[in-house]
Amino acid sequence: MATPDFDLGDIKRRMQGAIASLSKDLGSLRTGRATPSLVEPINVEAYGSMMPMAGVATVSVPEPRLLSISVWDRSMVTAVEKAIRESDLGLNPMTEGQTIRLRIPEMNEQRRKEMVKVAHKYAEEARIAVRHVRRDGLDILKKLEKDGAISQDDEKRQAGDVQKATDDAIAEVDQVLAGKEKEIMQV
Repeated sequence: MATPDFDLGDIKRRMQGAIASLSKDLGSLRTGRATPSLVEPINVEAYGSMMPMAGVATVSVPEPRLLSISVWDRSMVTAVEKAIRESDLGLNPMTEGQTIRLRIPEMNEQRRKEMVKVAHKYAEEARIAVRHVRRDGLDILKKLEKDGAISQDDEKRQAGDVQKATDDAIAEVDQVLAGKEKEIMQV
């Protein structure tokens, strides 16, 4: 069995992947403000298969509380409407020809607090993913030291580097969460 190589850059890249995934998850949360990322996760049954919203329409934000979805193919308008209704967004589409409009209603205080809880859940999942990456890196270092590939001092120094990268990534997760929380609670 070949000894695994330790690469701090790869560990940092994997931690950034967890943060990017968190940003994507948080982008799909409703904040009371219209954003195209709100409808990105919706898949539409089109031409015999499931396609993402971006594959059948253009989404724009003409007003802060309005999404405008311009469907490219007139025959797909009802399928897009159906997909929006069946999604868990709780929005009612209004159709005008090939354009579907989605009014984003004001969120009440209770709904905002629920959204913050969901955001915290996503952030905790990201923290766990970062910690898993740290564990993998430390396991590789321990194996390399046990096999004699690196000295105990090198193992300790590199373990410190892994911990610093972990601390930085978790701080970034907290920063992303704080920004989203502020955006959700903004009236």
